[in-house]
Amino acid sequence: MKFFIDNIFVIGIVALSGGALLWPVLTQRGKRATAHEVTVLINGGKATIVDVRDATEFANGHLANAKNIPLADLDSRIGELEKAKSKCVILVCQSGARSGAAAGKLLKAGFTDVVNLDGGVAAWQKANLPLVK
Repeated sequence: MKFFIDNIFVIGIVALSGGALLWPVLTQRGKRATAHEVTVLINGGKATIVDVRDATEFANGHLANAKNIPLADLDSRIGELEKAKSKCVILVCQSGARSGAAAGKLLKAGFTDVVNLDGGVAAWQKANLPLVK
């Protein structure tokens, strides 16, 4: 007990740091999938790919057949995805952070099968999968 009292500040910092590391995992919206799992979904033919990066990033390379709707425009352009509401929607960004935020928006809008590419385009490239320009 004396150890805990003497080191309360260190223990508090460790607990706070651990919580900060777990926060992104606990607040993740939608499902997460690796590049390989996303490839399987795409090859199944029932997935819509939405790239939420800005137009410049999208032009530098994107997944084949991806639709570019930047995260900033998603609220106003969500109607463009209405036909995909019953399909699997795969969200892509550069690292997986913006697509996680987009997943939350789509889930609130009633989309049921939302998948976030874990690691984004960076993970896609690391897996040596092709991008289209």
